[in-house]
Amino acid sequence: MDIISSILLGLVQGITEFLPVSSTGHLVLARLLFDIQDGASSLAFDAMLHLATAGAVIVYFFDELYVLFQTVLRKFGRLPVNEKDFLIVKALLIGTIPAVIAGLLLESYMNAALRSPFIVAGMLVGGAFLFMYAEYVYENSFHTGEMNVKTGFKIGLFQVLALIPGMSRSGATIAGGMILGLSRADATRFSFLLAIPVILGAGSKKIFELIASPVSVSWTAIAVGALVAFAVGLAAIHFMVSFIRKHTLWPFIWYRIVLAVFIVFVAFFGR
Repeated sequence: MDIISSILLGLVQGITEFLPVSSTGHLVLARLLFDIQDGASSLAFDAMLHLATAGAVIVYFFDELYVLFQTVLRKFGRLPVNEKDFLIVKALLIGTIPAVIAGLLLESYMNAALRSPFIVAGMLVGGAFLFMYAEYVYENSFHTGEMNVKTGFKIGLFQVLALIPGMSRSGATIAGGMILGLSRADATRFSFLLAIPVILGAGSKKIFELIASPVSVSWTAIAVGALVAFAVGLAAIHFMVSFIRKHTLWPFIWYRIVLAVFIVFVAFFGR
């Protein structure tokens, strides 16, 4: 992989990992449009992109994560804690379980069998309908629900949908939170926090696979792409957190539908 391709894919990953538009869909489109062949570097590149985007979430939410970490330490030390913070910790732990189990069992199959442009396009549209339903529920019911372990687990089930290329991890969990009664802002915040262990786990798993692999890769290009993904990811997180406080998911709904049509067009006529 050359430097330009690495920068392009890092830019696409950094923006789309945290917007509900599907990073997979955009990476598929970028590879189709620019005929990018990852070759032997694909495993290393995917691993570093996962770690870079996880790093962006950790840096952006560092203060909140520090509070949650201190809460855990104080709980183990049998010291007084803010019970709402400890509830968030438990919800995050329980909410991570479905994606971890499903990822270990199904991720390889999903990536191998369901990564065609047409399936990605179909899931972009399917995700758009999920967002429509989330907006319908949100506008026609109360959304003052507070986070608890049961809600965290259910949002974790929505996160499993992200294993299907084209769905969007952030989109599935934000929509799930809205359907379950959380405000858009709270659903978005929990979505990003919930993504950290899953993205870190996916990146670490690929690192171990890379260590066991004999292929040589261009680490300079990969490092550049990862740095781009990290920097752009920070900006994308900030944009999404700010945007969702005042706006609906409808711009992303229409964008996903248009992108799906474009991917199908490029897959048919782009080569």
